[in-house]
Amino acid sequence: MPLLYETRGNVAILTLSRPDARNAWDEDYNEGLEKTLSEIEKDHAIRCVVLTGDERGAAFSAGANLSDKTTHTVDSAGAFITGIPEWRKFVANLLTDFPKPVIAAVNGYAIGIGCIATYCCDLIVASERAEWRLPQVRLGIMPAYGGAVRLARWVGKGNAMRAALGYPITAAEAYRTGLAQWLVPHDQLMAQAMSVAEDIAALPPLSSRLVKESLNKGLDIPNIKDASEADVYRFMVLSQTEDSKEAHLAWREKRKPAVSGR
Repeated sequence: MPLLYETRGNVAILTLSRPDARNAWDEDYNEGLEKTLSEIEKDHAIRCVVLTGDERGAAFSAGANLSDKTTHTVDSAGAFITGIPEWRKFVANLLTDFPKPVIAAVNGYAIGIGCIATYCCDLIVASERAEWRLPQVRLGIMPAYGGAVRLARWVGKGNAMRAALGYPITAAEAYRTGLAQWLVPHDQLMAQAMSVAEDIAALPPLSSRLVKESLNKGLDIPNIKDASEADVYRFMVLSQTEDSKEAHLAWREKRKPAVSGR
């Protein structure tokens, strides 16, 4: 499988690895992510995930495999409609709905679906070599899976429209507009991504899980009062956890809390 999986402490590292094709996307990535993320979700020792591209491919992902003549085609409208349940499992939803925080470590070009995958993660660490491109319009199609509107939530409508019409986003622009939260020299990318991931993994995991849920679901609620009320319930549930009690006690005792995920 071209999706590599390793763990370092409480952090899982997933690497898109098709180096002979600049880590181009194919269905096997989606299948691999679905299977691997399901395993990680059940592994309570893993508290954060880093997604990156194989350095040998000199890219995060070059996007869809355009050398395959069936790419961006469907057999019929009927086949598409009956296949919708499977399309709902595509990478955009897999990463967004995954309950644990996911960090994209963008090491080079992120194109098409490879671009969309980065901002379906929760945080982005960018190499100075990173570049985001949505070339779909130039191919007579458009970014799917909410590719444009998801980007607008990071960088605003104007910047998202610019990107959706095919203009690239450089690493510096990504950092300036808030798409990337960290911008580092290329040789420091994974060190920075792991530093962030380890910081997150040291947090009470139920808290980081519900913070992600609150933000993602809250953005879909048009009334801020309703979003705020939903957070009250999350807050009250978290206040009853062992980790909350331990973290408060550790603060008073001026020591590092021993969190357990309970």
